[in-house]
Amino acid sequence: MKILEGKPSGKGLRFGVVVGRFNSFVTDKLLDGALEALKGCGVEEDDMVVVRVPGSFEIPPVAKKLADSGRFHAVVCLGAIIKGETPHWDYLGRTVSDAIERTALESGVPLTLGIITTETRDTALARAEERGDNRGYNAAIAAVEMADLYRQMEGSH
Repeated sequence: MKILEGKPSGKGLRFGVVVGRFNSFVTDKLLDGALEALKGCGVEEDDMVVVRVPGSFEIPPVAKKLADSGRFHAVVCLGAIIKGETPHWDYLGRTVSDAIERTALESGVPLTLGIITTETRDTALARAEERGDNRGYNAAIAAVEMADLYRQMEGSH
């Protein structure tokens, strides 16, 4: 029996990272975590492309463009949606998550969800901590593992 499982080995793989600028006090920390994870997995700086967009709503179309380009083995999506006075944050979170999932399924390229949705700024910051709970770091590790898994699956006929 053969068991396939992605490893955090990114050597020779290319990654796109799309990050929303809105709530940059959180998203900058998510980006730092993602880049740290990619480098820690052996991804060379020349094999990473960071694209900054205005906010979380703009992440899915740019992630789709990167996935469809054929240049990347995976795309990491980073953003922060924090509850305000209206239900806008709930609609936005669902719309963005659904679009990222749809793009991953349609493109055949792994997209990982490092977009946090929280009720408070403090909770958002806690999910962007440098060590342990940084969702950008976690999303990048997942991207590397999925890209490695896809590479294994292509060669396991």
